[in-house]
Parts: sequence; structure tokens; C-alpha cells
Amino acid sequence: MSLLREKILATATTLFQTQGINSTGVDNIVEVAGTTKMTLYKYFLSKELLILEVLTQSHENFQNWLNDKLNSQAKKPSDKIQKLFEFIEVWVSAPDFIGMGFIKASAEFPNEDNPVHQLSSEQSRQFRQYITSLAAEANIEDAQGLALQLSLLFEGAVQAEQMKRGSGAMSYAKKAAKILIDGAQKKSANA
Repeated sequence: MSLLREKILATATTLFQTQGINSTGVDNIVEVAGTTKMTLYKYFLSKELLILEVLTQSHENFQNWLNDKLNSQAKKPSDKIQKLFEFIEVWVSAPDFIGMGFIKASAEFPNEDNPVHQLSSEQSRQFRQYITSLAAEANIEDAQGLALQLSLLFEGAVQAEQMKRGSGAMSYAKKAAKILIDGAQKKSANA
């Protein structure tokens, strides 16, 4: 991938997260990236395709970061599900935290037929499926039910932190997640 394409993508990511997708025009992106519209459109045929690429890359980066953390610091499946919100709290508390792309994008593109909304919805589903797989590996009987509960906690807490940094929402979500996970593990152990 070319350095200029990467710079455009990084610039768009930051501007979309800090100013909003619909509030950020192509002119603003090329100005901040120090390039031209012609160059932007060489790499991304439309603003919509740029948005989709930003969402895709942001989601992959977050998922890879989370996978690396869980795989390097939690060896047993039960430890991974327990540490999930611990690492998410670290991510949300980082100075460079600017939110979760799919949450913001779905709010800006509420029409379910819009490709941006569809990708956002798919990324939310993928994250829930990721939690389901962690729960299943930890022998949670109702892995899908737990995953839905945890993804609701995650999305709500991230939204609260996007609205007001340092709100404490993720800390409370982590406590609630522990209660849900412990309860699901006890129920599975007794089944």
C-alpha cells in the first residue's frame, strides 16, 4: 500500500472520528493530508468507499490489538473471557482513544440500506460473534446469550466514553461483565 494512500486513510480516520463523517468533506481531507482530490479519488473512487475502508481498517486494527492482548496475557479460554473487558478498559482509557468507528458510523448513517450502515451492523455482529467464540471456548453453555449481553455492555460503555471521556462507564461495564461471566460459568459448571 502506498504511503500517500496510507496518509489519506489515516487523515480520514482521524477526521471522521473527531469531526464526524458527514461533517468532514473531501476538501478537508485532502487539505489536512496535503494532497489533491485527484489523488484521493485515484485511491478511493468515492467518499463512501473511503468511509468503508476507514471502518474496515479501524475494526481490523482494534480486533488485532484485542486478539494480541488476549492471546499474550491469557492462556486459558476462561481467562480470555474474564480479561476481555479489562483490555477494553485499557483501550478506552488510552489518550489516543477516539471511539469505535462502527458505533459512530451507524448513528450517522441510520438507513439500513446504506452500505456504511450495513458494514457497521456487520462489524457489530462480528464482534458479538468473536465474544461468542470466546465464551464457547470457555465452555459457557449459553455462549450466544452471554455474547449479546457483553456486546450490549461494550457498545453502551464505548458510546458513553465517546460522549464524555472519563465517564467511568467502562469501569462499571467491566464490573457488570464480570458478574455476567461468573454467573454464566457457574451455570455451565452446574449443568
